[in-house]
Amino acid sequence: MERESMEFDVVIVGAGPSGLSTACKLMQLAQEKEQELMVCVVEKGSEVGAHILSGAVFEPRALNELFPDWQEKGAPLNTKVTGDDIYLLNGDESAIKLPGFGVPKTMHNNGNYIASMGNMCRWLAEQAESLGVEIFPGFPAQEVIYHEDGSVAGILTGDMGLDTEGNQKDSFVPGMELRAKYTVFAEGCRGHLGKELIGKFALDADKSPQHYGIGFKEIWDIDPDKHQEGLVVHTAGWPLDKDTGGGGYLYHAENNQVFVGMIIDLNYSNPHLSPFDEFQRYKHHPKIAQYLTGGKRVSYGARALAKGGFNSLPKMTMPGALLVGCDAGTINFAKIKGNHTAMKSGMLAAETVFQALASGDEGGKDLTGFTDKFKQSWLYDELYNTRNFGPAMHKFGTFWGGAFNTIDQNFFGGKLPVNFKDESLDHAQLKTAAECAVIQYPKPDNTLSFDKLSSVFLSNTNHEEEQPCHLKLADSSIPLSVNLPKYAEPAQRYCPAGVYEVESTDDGDKFVINAQNCVHCKTCDIKDPSQNITWVTPEGAGGPNYPNM
Repeated sequence: MERESMEFDVVIVGAGPSGLSTACKLMQLAQEKEQELMVCVVEKGSEVGAHILSGAVFEPRALNELFPDWQEKGAPLNTKVTGDDIYLLNGDESAIKLPGFGVPKTMHNNGNYIASMGNMCRWLAEQAESLGVEIFPGFPAQEVIYHEDGSVAGILTGDMGLDTEGNQKDSFVPGMELRAKYTVFAEGCRGHLGKELIGKFALDADKSPQHYGIGFKEIWDIDPDKHQEGLVVHTAGWPLDKDTGGGGYLYHAENNQVFVGMIIDLNYSNPHLSPFDEFQRYKHHPKIAQYLTGGKRVSYGARALAKGGFNSLPKMTMPGALLVGCDAGTINFAKIKGNHTAMKSGMLAAETVFQALASGDEGGKDLTGFTDKFKQSWLYDELYNTRNFGPAMHKFGTFWGGAFNTIDQNFFGGKLPVNFKDESLDHAQLKTAAECAVIQYPKPDNTLSFDKLSSVFLSNTNHEEEQPCHLKLADSSIPLSVNLPKYAEPAQRYCPAGVYEVESTDDGDKFVINAQNCVHCKTCDIKDPSQNITWVTPEGAGGPNYPNM
């Protein structure tokens, strides 16, 4: 097939914090050196920010470096954190408030902001465009293009106008080749091209496996009398049992809104567990319900996050390309923050790429100088000093793991001479359905708790119905022949959007994929116990359309 081809110096895949920071830093350096540079960013969402979901308490450290005058430029950071409440929920009605000295200091949020990262990315995109970056929303990067020598040559955007069988419709438009001297992959957690590159170039050799959580978020308009702008609430414990890691949050943003959510580790063992229903249950705890009661839920979303930390970081360079942000797993889970670290990784990538191009480099090299820059940066120190945080929680549980982390962070600054590692695979932790108790979840009351379909409706998710399914099964028989009898087909429960169902028909059970509902969280790609599901990009602009998540 003949395809249009465009040449750039740098192509960046993903208009999230890391991708946009890469683009902005590249153009700033080009302006300083009076050098011409052609940079483009491709984004699979219908607009920049449409697929961005984050808590978010934002640490401005990287932003201060990238745009020291961000306040004058109108960055949407308006709500300074005014208070930190941390609770251990030890039952469905009770809670213990933890004193500041009793939690790791990484959890303290002095100087941080409660923010919509969707809106932050829209602002970063404006800065990038004003610097001369070309941004193409609605164009998913579908394939990596390689040179004959195996180095990365760019990406191919997705074809548009294919029917469910992959045949061309009258509206067919072929994808474009976007070729570059260097390509930066900033797709976010479990990016499907990043996953391919990690495998192809063995970037994770001698590293601990990546570990993941699923994060939920809802935005609520609440009673102004209950609103405390700037208050940050974090919780551990209920409704999760001692074998399931995670915790909840509630952030008081501006305009009488709160952001409420939960993160659940995807190494849980009970296949009957439904992360979505655990989150719905969470909102009924009095410490959370006190703010939500009488309010109105206005938005919903879910997203996987890479939380393996320092020991799970892959090599981030390969011939012709770099991997940055959550595509590599740069989140600092000890802080429950990844936006500032993603941004810094992108800025380091930009410095590395620009240095190469300025010296006359024609591309295709493995820019290992990035590793040196990374090791000399505060990003490396921050991730190294919190390397034990996740493994300690996995090894010792929430209470004793939390106690170790408090001592390690508060008294030793993360420099204790131990290096815990978790070499397990999240998807391999599921026990059989027969070994585990069935969890009976209460029906939603449609006041504080809701069902999946009404939640997906609030995410503004949409896909063209007549297109190939973007949730690929390696073996279509496995859901019913293996996962159903062995694990009660957990895809019905770990998916936060009702994509997967087992229907009983006169001809027997049928496995149904409602790809139209998919909010692009990638949990199925991670948690399927048979590793049978691969998430790929759907047709351009498909998926959620988050207004200000």
